[in-house]
Amino acid sequence: MSTQIYCDIADLIQIKKFNKKKLVKGFTTNPSLMRKAGAKNYEKYSKEILKVCKKPISFEVFSDNYKSMRREALIINSWGNSIYVKIPVTNSKGKFMGKLIKELSQLNIKLNITAVYNSHQTKKILDCLEKNSRVIISIFAGRAADAGKDPIPELKKSIKMSKKFKNVKILWASVREPYNYLQAKQLGCDLITIPPSIINKIEKFGKSFEKLTTDTVLGFLKDSKKSKFKI
Repeated sequence: MSTQIYCDIADLIQIKKFNKKKLVKGFTTNPSLMRKAGAKNYEKYSKEILKVCKKPISFEVFSDNYKSMRREALIINSWGNSIYVKIPVTNSKGKFMGKLIKELSQLNIKLNITAVYNSHQTKKILDCLEKNSRVIISIFAGRAADAGKDPIPELKKSIKMSKKFKNVKILWASVREPYNYLQAKQLGCDLITIPPSIINKIEKFGKSFEKLTTDTVLGFLKDSKKSKFKI
């Protein structure tokens, strides 16, 4: 099975660039990336992105309660057919957003359930879904690893559970290094969302160990000459 790459970015210039790459099949954004990109008006900026991006793209709600999240989700969904509405699995107080996920699924709104860390959360999400609504479950493997936890067992369990749902895709989120792409493929993840700098490295896959060695030593040599080191 092929693991599709989505680019994790909200910068308009970068989206224009990576939208042209065949390797990139879609995009994911979040409020933090939107802020980093300099967005002042969330809706206006999102619609600027949609002018240049026709591939699947996720835009996230940013409220913290059911009523406001639902309102934002319906508005975001109205912006275009390529959109997945990103809903956090819980709010900031740890309350499971099952009611909202279920309602949006019943409305056949494409969803990306984000900030998922374990298979228990995956099961709760799956229990809320309609049979035919398209859903991405984003599992934050990199952030779990940052906290000293092995994300692989939870990903394996989530992938196994999702096999019963043809409408559900498991996404490896919060990539930390290019090798994560190969790990995601080996596990059978449907999707992986990757920042531009790491996509650039993946495009250069294929160097032999010997070539890696000579390139590394050459880099050391060049830097020592630039610094005019002497002993």
